[in-house]
Amino acid sequence: MEPRRAAFRHRLRRDYPLILMTLPAVGLLVVFAYVPIAGNVIAFQFYSPYAGDGFFDSLANSAWTGMENFSRMLDDRDFWNAAQNTLLFSSLQLIFYFPVPIALALLLNSVLHRHVRAWTQAVLYLPHFFSWVLVVTVFQQLFGGAGLVAQLLRDWGWSDGFDLMTDPGFFKWLVTAQVMWKDAGWGIIVFLAALSTVNTELYESAAVDGAGRARRMWHVTLPALRPVVALLLVLQVGNMLTVGGEQYLIQRTAVGPGASEVLDTYVWHTGIQSGDFSYAAAIGIVKGVFSVALVLAANRVAHAMGEQGVYARR
Repeated sequence: MEPRRAAFRHRLRRDYPLILMTLPAVGLLVVFAYVPIAGNVIAFQFYSPYAGDGFFDSLANSAWTGMENFSRMLDDRDFWNAAQNTLLFSSLQLIFYFPVPIALALLLNSVLHRHVRAWTQAVLYLPHFFSWVLVVTVFQQLFGGAGLVAQLLRDWGWSDGFDLMTDPGFFKWLVTAQVMWKDAGWGIIVFLAALSTVNTELYESAAVDGAGRARRMWHVTLPALRPVVALLLVLQVGNMLTVGGEQYLIQRTAVGPGASEVLDTYVWHTGIQSGDFSYAAAIGIVKGVFSVALVLAANRVAHAMGEQGVYARR
């Protein structure tokens, strides 16, 4: 034990500036991420903020309901509709959005001229900094009933009722396209960083052996990206139940709640708008438990494929 303690003291003396630098971030994480977890106790109550003077007094005076809020989900048609929409949107984004940053990174990595690559990256990054209000507005100006595409179709005499922004059946494709346009360029940063670590001698050796551009990409570039792709894929799968709320809240009126309701918006409407805090907290707990299960399952698949994933196998 003594050598281990000595090694610990040595690492502490060596790394204490880094530890001190991270303490504010750790403090913020504890205060705003971990301490609020204790508030999930209201999922087992019929919580009312008017039951007492302040949160803790109301918590003490609220009646306990046990698992009633969780059993209520089984018969809640709106909850299952939101869960179904969430999984549908997440699956489409996993299939169509996730490969796009990889393809863009490979494309940019093949551009030799430094100024062209820098200009292209800047153009691709820009939409990430737009708010969802602006993104939806851009799509409205393009694909709405009075948008550019509708006006062109009317001028050509092809259609007089073109409006993708209010079509509930097309909404799943619309939000997927919005996510791709907004965040695909930003997603290439990690992949470009991974590509920058590839030893250029590997490309030279492959070229000497007669490998063309496609074979060099298949046998050198893609294997270098595999660990990063596996890690991000695990995180993406674990995040499938969280698709965001603002994008869907903005477009809810246009397509209706049946097509646009997801778990995040359902929790917001149930807890904040309707004041059913206990039921919203119960939905949040169920969502968190299943998200952890998805991460563990996806990480196990990554281990089976020979990748580390989020954490290494012990």
